[in-house]
Amino acid sequence: MLNQNHINLTNMYKEIYLVDDEDLVNTVNAIHFRKMGMEDKLKSFTNPELALDDLRFRDDPNVKTLILLDINMPEMSGFEFLEFMMLEDFPESNEVLLVTSSESDADREEAKKYDKYVKEFITKPLQIEHLEEYLQGSYS
Repeated sequence: MLNQNHINLTNMYKEIYLVDDEDLVNTVNAIHFRKMGMEDKLKSFTNPELALDDLRFRDDPNVKTLILLDINMPEMSGFEFLEFMMLEDFPESNEVLLVTSSESDADREEAKKYDKYVKEFITKPLQIEHLEEYLQGSYS
């Protein structure tokens, strides 16, 4: 059962990228978005390099996009991903939620370097309540 906020939120982002090397994490996060009626916007990646390429070559790079990004991945860390976003001057319409198992203060400090994109630092597992709070806060 969707409440009015869910219905309004479905128009907020045109695309939602789930970027985590663990397929199970992406699946759980996708379920949260499905419960909010946003499953048609999802793109799921276990390889961050492929997600970055997909972002680079979109028809409209300014589309409002939410990226749920893990920090610790074997191919490329979340921070390396963010570094490419900075170097290539991705539009600020790309908003990143770092969703990570790390509770390290050093990682939180590192995330601040990318505050142009990083809007939240969330400890796994992502709870639907945290996601709803973020989306409702961003929407208002």
